[in-house]
Amino acid sequence: MRLSLARRASAELAGTALLVTAVVGSGIAAARMSPSDVGLQLLENAIATALALGALILTFGPVSGAHFNPVVSAVDWWLGRRTGTGLTGSDLAAYTAAQTAGAIAGCVLANLMFDLPAASWSQTHRTGENLWLAEVVATGGLVVLVFALARTGRTSAAPAAVGAYIGAAYWFTSSTSFANPAVTVGRAITDTFAGIAPTSVPGFVIAQLVGGLLAVAALAAWYPGAEHAADAVLLPRLAQESDTL
Repeated sequence: MRLSLARRASAELAGTALLVTAVVGSGIAAARMSPSDVGLQLLENAIATALALGALILTFGPVSGAHFNPVVSAVDWWLGRRTGTGLTGSDLAAYTAAQTAGAIAGCVLANLMFDLPAASWSQTHRTGENLWLAEVVATGGLVVLVFALARTGRTSAAPAAVGAYIGAAYWFTSSTSFANPAVTVGRAITDTFAGIAPTSVPGFVIAQLVGGLLAVAALAAWYPGAEHAADAVLLPRLAQESDTL
């Protein structure tokens, strides 16, 4: 059997928290170290996020699958629901709650580490059809990548591949690739480089969900049978508890 849901959900909470800490913290550091060069700030933020994401997948993948993203978890549930693979409905609810709570906690942690208020609403408005389209592309591409790796037995490449994709998507999308509803919610409570105004959150989340739906259609066309690999997202979970983990 799988590891207990409580254990997996706690890993999703911690992993998502540390991911958001890396995103927000590196954004704050970049803005302070390179105050007059926004391009350099974005580069520093992207590199730190990509490296942290890869390391976190390696750390938490064997425990929870290292989803850190409600869209990835939802697609995992959707694809595996008929074959008994992937997340169950109760797993999905627990993962989504843990990821969202973790994102908020991670943002608070980053704020505090840089001597800022624990939480303050972002004043950075990110809205418009071009940004929503960018989020559709960023999220859809991420989901296709994750499940393509699982379907073709290349999950060992997930830390590098997913980190590289997110790092690149910072630059090839106009939204700087949030690609994650939980992370989007968490980033609303920091009025710093990585923040997003609360009024902009719904548009981003809807676009991310649309990206997930398009990814499901793409997987059906390009990777038929992906549902049989839903248990391997992002890294294979252990089949049963052991004293070594």
